[in-house]
Amino acid sequence: MPNSTENAMPELHRTIGPWQVLFYGMGSMLGAGVYVLIGKAAGMLGNAVWLAFVAAMIAALTTGLSYASVGSRYPKAGGAAYVTDRAYRKPWLSYVVGIAVMMSGLTSMATGSLAIAENIATQFPMGLPVKLIAILGVMLLGCVVYRGIRESMWANLFCTLVEVGGLLFIVIVGARFWGGVNLLEVPPTAVGTGLAGISLLVILQGAVLTFFSFIGFEDILNVSEEVKDPAKDIPFGLIGAMIGATVIYMAVAVTAVSVLPWRELAASPAPLMEVAKRAAPWFIGIGPVYLFITLFSIGNTALLNYLMGSRLIYGMSRQGLLPSLLGKVHPVRRTPHIAIGVLFCIVACLILVGGVKQLAEATSLLLLSVFVVVNTALIVLKLRKGEPAGGFEVPMFVPILGACVCLLLISSRIHGAVTSATPGAHTAPLVAAGLIATSLLLFRFLKPRATNIPGPGSNP
Repeated sequence: MPNSTENAMPELHRTIGPWQVLFYGMGSMLGAGVYVLIGKAAGMLGNAVWLAFVAAMIAALTTGLSYASVGSRYPKAGGAAYVTDRAYRKPWLSYVVGIAVMMSGLTSMATGSLAIAENIATQFPMGLPVKLIAILGVMLLGCVVYRGIRESMWANLFCTLVEVGGLLFIVIVGARFWGGVNLLEVPPTAVGTGLAGISLLVILQGAVLTFFSFIGFEDILNVSEEVKDPAKDIPFGLIGAMIGATVIYMAVAVTAVSVLPWRELAASPAPLMEVAKRAAPWFIGIGPVYLFITLFSIGNTALLNYLMGSRLIYGMSRQGLLPSLLGKVHPVRRTPHIAIGVLFCIVACLILVGGVKQLAEATSLLLLSVFVVVNTALIVLKLRKGEPAGGFEVPMFVPILGACVCLLLISSRIHGAVTSATPGAHTAPLVAAGLIATSLLLFRFLKPRATNIPGPGSNP
């Protein structure tokens, strides 16, 4: 258990309500990736691209429900690392899970910051190196996160409204085209004996692609220690965000194929931009507007990853998985200021080194592995006698199904990487394996052997 010194330390400030949790989840999921993803999915499923989002949401919701249950049981900043240690009592496994989640956020921040910097340097030449602009951007985000959770949530709300506004604009201007196409028309390669004559295998492949548009819901777990009523607010916000994102994705997908033939959609490098131009030809200068929306979408993702990463480091420190210095909270701002500074240094180094694309692909594999661990951890905890229940409980089949779905996605991605003829396609699984090995080595040489997790049957 934490000693008296730790108990006397300032705690994180519980100021997040249910709607803020919902917008946090929406902001994490509604990234700029959907603007390109629609075209790739249309190439696989034609006008039935909306089916891929339905299937992906069902697959993602199985794990999302598990995370909602975990968040209502154990509102801890350590998130997945905390529940893993509580279930398995294997500090090395908790350490690897925590590092995997953290690396996912760090690489997303680095790639997003570089993308923003490249766009700014192109549109507004200032003579500054792109990497310097990216690092300055990360510093700005760090200042917002340091300032406080309330300020971070307001920034997220603004950026999320900009993201949602851009997608809803496409739906609104394209709604008059609805009903003009057969929404079950698919490419010849997608014809089969499955749903409405569409191959179930192709729907599954489309779901694998679009599943990653729902990644982000898991970040909610890391801010649960700052939620006012986590037993109610986390399930409400997490499930509401997933349903809201699905409705928006489906509406955008139906609009896109209604406005633009799916073959043109699949061939376009900026499919939704093309849809907006076709549906609203009267909108002069729509290109810069969507550049603005894209910048805010990427920036919001980076902000929320910064928020998640700082809370994860703080939580792992409080568990005893990282040095205690990283668990310090600023007495005035009530934010983990040391963790925020360390994150800035790491992301700045990633930006300077470059080549984070393969690392980002590898961490998406690791994130799926974390989902498997969290789902199975919930199974263990539900079966353990005396373990306190949460405010939101799910049937046993939910985490079992969630683990199976994620294992299927991992197998699919590894199989695709191994069998692909594209140079470098196999790199991501190798990098993922290397990150796990590195995490284990760090644990072996840097980490104390005990963690501050209550025993079975104790309140978190």
